[in-house]
Amino acid sequence: MRIAGSTVLLTGAVGGIGQAMARELAAKGAKLVLSGRRADALEALADELGARAVTADLADPDQVDHLAKAAPDTDILIANAAMPATGDLLDYTPEQIDRSLTVNLRAPVMLARALAPRMVEAGRGHIVLVGSISGKTATKYSSLYSAAKFGLRGFALSFRQDLHGTGVGVSLVQPGAVRDVGMFAATGATPPTGLRMVSPGQVVAGVVRAVECDLCEVNVAPLELRVLSALAGQFPGFAEKAQRGSGAERTINEVVAAQRDRR
Repeated sequence: MRIAGSTVLLTGAVGGIGQAMARELAAKGAKLVLSGRRADALEALADELGARAVTADLADPDQVDHLAKAAPDTDILIANAAMPATGDLLDYTPEQIDRSLTVNLRAPVMLARALAPRMVEAGRGHIVLVGSISGKTATKYSSLYSAAKFGLRGFALSFRQDLHGTGVGVSLVQPGAVRDVGMFAATGATPPTGLRMVSPGQVVAGVVRAVECDLCEVNVAPLELRVLSALAGQFPGFAEKAQRGSGAERTINEVVAAQRDRR
């Protein structure tokens, strides 16, 4: 799939990774439609890149529908928007649970469902779902986040098979910890000793490769994390015991405390 000349709908455009994606896609000649919740920041980025802005809160199903209707000519969907969802499930209200699952799972599924028919009719298109390594292995206090990311992975891999032969590809891009703009930068939490992180540019490069090469799954993480996440997917009991002995609990508690007011 060629990015140049294609209409690309990018959600979560005003976050750190979203902005990096938007600038790279614009440099590659995409006709951008940018979406986010913060209208001022979104309009400023759209003006900078000559893009179209559509403000939408993906926690609201009506606004998800509005976004899809506002970009009916989408050739490439990059569902990048997400929200934090760390902490003990028992501390969440039902409304907070609904919001988390709606933004992190329902919204990308519904956007894909709404925009795929036109792509199939045209015989060309691509859908990129930005997940997380947390969609392959669970960690403490990530039950809601992992539920969404595990679900997103299953959806992507199956929907890709559904669309095989139509000219429309589906890719899943799963970053590990991202420096400068990721979870640790946002919360100020201290990363576990020895944890290597990837750059926003590496995540963007993974998204671009997924589109241009029609890749099924792209894991943007250091080799050791990719190996460990693959093992954890096969042997979750072993992974649980290994995590308990890793000394990462302090970091997890810092992240949970910092993200409590963002649910």
